[in-house]
Amino acid sequence: MAVIYFKRYRMEIDLAAATIEQPSVPEYYDLIPWADAILPLHAQVKYRCFRHELDANVFPSLGDREGCRRLMHDISHRTGFLPQATWLLQYWPPPQRKPELCGTVQGVLDDSNGQGAIQNLGIVRSHRGHGLGSLLMSRALAGFVAAGLPRAYLEVTAQNVGAVRLYERLGFRRVKTVYKAAEVAYA
Repeated sequence: MAVIYFKRYRMEIDLAAATIEQPSVPEYYDLIPWADAILPLHAQVKYRCFRHELDANVFPSLGDREGCRRLMHDISHRTGFLPQATWLLQYWPPPQRKPELCGTVQGVLDDSNGQGAIQNLGIVRSHRGHGLGSLLMSRALAGFVAAGLPRAYLEVTAQNVGAVRLYERLGFRRVKTVYKAAEVAYA
């Protein structure tokens, strides 16, 4: 095992000053609001979004089905969990009989600073590039606004250039660089 340090950005947005557009939901997609009964579905899509991504090295629970289930359980049982900032996205084109889960986002209130905190935003690789990340993030930010929160933040791995660009496009600004230590096994 070796320890590697991953560069991450803390990014923040001033919700009072930001213009948060609510994009329309594309045809054949549905947004599903939080319900306790769909916790396993969030965990399933979180795993599908992150298992082959760099963040599964930074946070090993993201690369493991059971780890994603535990993570979703922990997020949804936090004191500051905000159901109105937590969404699931599904794709259901006709004549498909079963929808495909393809995106998830979770938001919580960080009691230490009174800000909204995005826990994870993920889109399954085959659905990226269609504005779905913007759609989920805009709904999460609207949930923070509805909860009366003045600011929101997230952390993103610096090498995830697409995510950094998305967050900057939505109005997030880098406020701090942090380094996350992670153990990585070499074969």
